[in-house]
Amino acid sequence: MLDQEFERIGKRLFLEGLVGANFGNMSIRSEGGFYITRSGAYLDGREMPVFVPGEGEVPPEASSEYRVHRAVYREAPHTAIVHAHPVHAVTASFDADRLLPIDSEGRMLCPEIPVVGGEPGSDEIASNVAGALRDGHIVIVRGHGTFAAGKRLDEAYIYTSIAEYSCRILLLSGRFGRAL
Repeated sequence: MLDQEFERIGKRLFLEGLVGANFGNMSIRSEGGFYITRSGAYLDGREMPVFVPGEGEVPPEASSEYRVHRAVYREAPHTAIVHAHPVHAVTASFDADRLLPIDSEGRMLCPEIPVVGGEPGSDEIASNVAGALRDGHIVIVRGHGTFAAGKRLDEAYIYTSIAEYSCRILLLSGRFGRAL
């Protein structure tokens, strides 16, 4: 059943263009750790996710972004995380340290989207993302993608989708590149 939930959300992410090829990952908190997508797995496939303990050794087949997921689960009450590579959000991240959506849905659900730095798979990105998600639901890693968190994968997916939609609106309105 867990694999079906991952597959369902993975298909939504792929169909909406929020991930491409085998980019991105997802996780769900569980007792003693969390389940995360496998490294190199297609998110719209039905591969069983890998269990990663909250402490200790990580299975080699776990996503390389397991550090981010582990750090978020340590520091925030969230129980699900979606990491995607939405094109407009990534583009917006090059010119801002935070984004202020101007569309009504964006203003309502994520009135401010922080942008943080860090190399993929590093402790730096894990710390920066966990800090941003401590009191929020969405963050963009400059040049890399979004991390969204919530109570369920559905909620994390919605934040991912809204952030990309809001960034698209900023682009179409000509507000990219302005101090935000």
